[in-house]
Amino acid sequence: MNHQEKTSHRPSARRFALHGLEMVIAMLVGMVVLGTVWSWLGLSHDTAVESLVMATDMAIAMAVWMRFRGHGLPAIVEMSAAMYVPFLTLLPFYWTGALSAMDFMSAGHVLMLPAMLASMLRRRHEYGW
Repeated sequence: MNHQEKTSHRPSARRFALHGLEMVIAMLVGMVVLGTVWSWLGLSHDTAVESLVMATDMAIAMAVWMRFRGHGLPAIVEMSAAMYVPFLTLLPFYWTGALSAMDFMSAGHVLMLPAMLASMLRRRHEYGW
């Protein structure tokens, strides 16, 4: 066993951050690829529906990538929930007019990152830290 093989499974902040970046890339791929499919099908232009469909697109792509990387179902479910919780939390503010459609979508996406981080920190051993 060479030195690189010995150290490749040691916990590190770098591996943890790289894994987070991989998941953000998977989310973007899901939004682009699956979002294109939905636009061809003429999906509703309701902002609330669009936010949940977009969260689904991101969750599907991320779940596929996580499964490919060997993660278990509990980690995949938690990370997928991180796509929905921000939007579901903000929906009442959007529905009452406290948030515009743009602010709702922007805040939902921004809040996904700390939600993902919380999930990753909860299972830091699975994410290489």
